[in-house]
Amino acid sequence: MEGKEIICSAYRMTGGNNFYDGMITGSTLSGKAVCRLVWAMNKAENDDYLEKALSGIPENFSGKLLEVPVGTGILTMPVYQTMPEADITCLDYSADMMGQAQEKAEHLRLKNVTFRQGDVGALPYADDTFDIVLSLNGFHAFPDKEAAYREVFRVLKPGGIFCGCFYVKGEQKRTDWFVRHIYEKTGFFTPPYETAISLKKRLEKRYETVTLGTVKSMAWFVCRKGLRWNLRHLEIEMLPLFCFFTQWA
Repeated sequence: MEGKEIICSAYRMTGGNNFYDGMITGSTLSGKAVCRLVWAMNKAENDDYLEKALSGIPENFSGKLLEVPVGTGILTMPVYQTMPEADITCLDYSADMMGQAQEKAEHLRLKNVTFRQGDVGALPYADDTFDIVLSLNGFHAFPDKEAAYREVFRVLKPGGIFCGCFYVKGEQKRTDWFVRHIYEKTGFFTPPYETAISLKKRLEKRYETVTLGTVKSMAWFVCRKGLRWNLRHLEIEMLPLFCFFTQWA
């Protein structure tokens, strides 16, 4: 079975119950237990890294946003309810997970959110399409992380924001053990993994500004793509006009 199918099969196990949602939010008894046992976090710490990951989305945002992966939508559908003027696209490789997100969107009567099954390593969108790309708890699962980083950067507009969070190794030995022996074997996580240092260096190579921090083994980040890409496009567009005038000078 290929890596993508293994992941898809693993996330199909989340089913329609609230265990996965409770684990992600730390809002149920079982979810709090997992947060404590695996991630060494309490509810406040869990909320903290998620709040910082979402801080890249400005208040009253009305542009175009891509969320990948959307998962079950438990973290973001309530946020999108506060952004009625935004144009939001939610993409996930797992149809099962995305189906749960769609149910939440329908329950909240969200009219500005569309869903599409797809691969983050080959995003079906043109260059410079989105003002924000949001990725919560996704990169530690992606089988081709290099392609994912490249594609996110490609579809993001110059001056746009890439924000989110995911697991990084080397911060908590207990968490690293669970990831290696449990999460990898069940297909939820896929190596290799970033460290906080390697992630910062990677993001700084692509983005003009990078704000990054960790809460236990979770790294959160807010990055801005440089405007120089716009200038480069302008140079290309102006080249024929420049050649015309120099010809007659």
